[in-house]
Amino acid sequence: MTPRRQRLMVAIGVLAGVGIAATLALRAFEDNLLYFYTPSQIAAGEAPPERRIRLGGLVRKGSINRLPGEIEMRFIVADASESMTVAYSGVVPDLFREGQGVIAFGVIGPDGVFRADELLAKHDENYMPPEVAEALREQGHPDAPPAVTGGA
Repeated sequence: MTPRRQRLMVAIGVLAGVGIAATLALRAFEDNLLYFYTPSQIAAGEAPPERRIRLGGLVRKGSINRLPGEIEMRFIVADASESMTVAYSGVVPDLFREGQGVIAFGVIGPDGVFRADELLAKHDENYMPPEVAEALREQGHPDAPPAVTGGA
């Protein structure tokens, strides 16, 4: 085999190795992505069934329901036009309350109830998770904060 042919084989081998590594990395990355959906997007069928996602919106006033002695709580997350029941078992963030923005991580059950395994609540009266704020602004929700523009 000539030196030129050897260099060509090495180059092809390196390119194949990089291609395989990139493919494996992208597949692993795709499996770990958590897409954000609003109740309207879920009602429209945009969310994949039986896949872990993030659900965001506002906790509907008067919807938090926890039976005495039970660890599971249920509440409704709503946006401007749709709502979704969320079932959650675990420690509730201190700032979690009705009328506030929340992001729940979990899966949509076969009964249509979102089974959350983690909750994130806003951390002060001026903050709302960016995905929730943008989705509410797009729908014209009255509780949506104004858009933040960059610049100095």
